[in-house]
Amino acid sequence: MLLCLKCYIIVNKDEILFYFIFALMKSYFLKLFEYDSFANHLILNAINKVNKPVKAVQLMAHLLAAQQIWLNRCKGLPAPGGALWPDWKAGTFEQIINENNTAWVSFLNNTETVDFDRIISYKNSKGDSYENKLSDILTHVINHGTHHRAQAGQYLKLAGLDNLPLSDYIFFIR
Repeated sequence: MLLCLKCYIIVNKDEILFYFIFALMKSYFLKLFEYDSFANHLILNAINKVNKPVKAVQLMAHLLAAQQIWLNRCKGLPAPGGALWPDWKAGTFEQIINENNTAWVSFLNNTETVDFDRIISYKNSKGDSYENKLSDILTHVINHGTHHRAQAGQYLKLAGLDNLPLSDYIFFIR
């Protein structure tokens, strides 16, 4: 047992480790969502460069709509109106990318350390009920974006883009 001089309470070493790990998670996920915004802007610029290939635009629209749906689930709100595969135009993506990023960063900044272990209950688009930890959902949202940006990249190559943008995480942090 350790004595916390600031709070004048006795805490368990395991509790300290728990709070330390979850405190690190907040900064980790904030960094990942900044990366996500960075990579989305790179792919958007590439989409615009090769005359907005339909499939790449559809994938980006889906990626951005899914981010909004997942955010509402994390907040315990109903899904926003609209389709999971919306017919959004590439000209709207810049604003949506920025709005999504601002909303996710705000959500994360207002998340308490213990919330990363919180169970989120939600229904998918078919109405099936599920429960997952917030930290697992955040990981999914980031991986989902990476997956669909890679798919969009393939369509950009087919549309004639010679070199895909360097959107790997490592290029973001360098």
